[in-house]
Amino acid sequence: MTLKLLKRVGAVVATCALALSFSAMDAEAQKKVRWKMHSAFGKNIAVIGPVGHRIAGWVSDMSGGDFDIKVFEPGALAGGYAYYDPVSQGAFDAAYGTPGANQGKNSAYAFLSTWPFGPGALEFNAWMRYGGGIEIAQDLYGKDNIEYFYCGMIPPETSGWFRVPIENLDQLKGLKMRFFGMGAKVMQKLGVSTQQLAGGDIYPALELGTIDATEFSMPAIDRSFGFYQIAKYNYYPGWHQQSTTNEILVNKDKWNALPKEYKSMFEVACTANIGIELAEGEALQPAAMLANVADGVHNMTWSDDVLKTLQEKWNEVLAEELVANADVKKLWDSFSTFHESYKIWGERGYLK
Repeated sequence: MTLKLLKRVGAVVATCALALSFSAMDAEAQKKVRWKMHSAFGKNIAVIGPVGHRIAGWVSDMSGGDFDIKVFEPGALAGGYAYYDPVSQGAFDAAYGTPGANQGKNSAYAFLSTWPFGPGALEFNAWMRYGGGIEIAQDLYGKDNIEYFYCGMIPPETSGWFRVPIENLDQLKGLKMRFFGMGAKVMQKLGVSTQQLAGGDIYPALELGTIDATEFSMPAIDRSFGFYQIAKYNYYPGWHQQSTTNEILVNKDKWNALPKEYKSMFEVACTANIGIELAEGEALQPAAMLANVADGVHNMTWSDDVLKTLQEKWNEVLAEELVANADVKKLWDSFSTFHESYKIWGERGYLK
């Protein structure tokens, strides 16, 4: 082989090696995914605060760091509950929150979080996963270029922090109160002026007197916000939220662009969090309730008569929603069908 030919062969080999190197580098670069995810709840809030970071950490571990989700605190990318449009439009890739935060877009989203006198966590979870709940949510969000993921469940909440004891429901008339979801519409029927404030906005409003009372979540979560420092009467049970789901919304274009293995990692992380969040939610409440008592809080219980009135008002709200919103009717028909089939187990399988 002549020297000239050897040089040509060497040049071809070098070119091929360089091309292969660039190809490998390009493939490696394609594996790297960087997302920005808004969190509706601050990291330091008990139970619900760490969820976004937990899921992001699991995804990073499973992908060897190649799928990196950076979680932003409320206010960094958007206000606590103001994440629907930015995800839909692709302003950021994903958001962690709860469907009821989006009820201004469609009241059916409130039902995907919870509803008054609704199911406990076990039945709700079963309907979401095996009774059609997830599919209904995916269809609703999909219309706005959003991929929905059921990523969490928490136990019952308390139903209000008040400055004075509530002896009868007439005391609620004219009260300004932070209240969530469909429960707010029940309270409105009792003369309450309700607002849906994100968690971080509640304490200042309560302190300044912008609102007179509030509900937000479970004792441990509420304690994180310090409501016990202002309102000393905390009422049980959480008739408006016997269980509540969390969500992660992802811009559909960003989701479709993900490699298949990353999609699986993300879905596995969401599913795993449901069990952990529910268990932690149950585990932390007794200590939080005792700590509240030590700080002068009275743990109060609504009478049967009050609960009966609240349920009657809820029945009115539900009837109105079923007429006004076809999406609510579709969701309610789905759950009602599941609930009827579940009864034979639900009414017999558990000690009363």
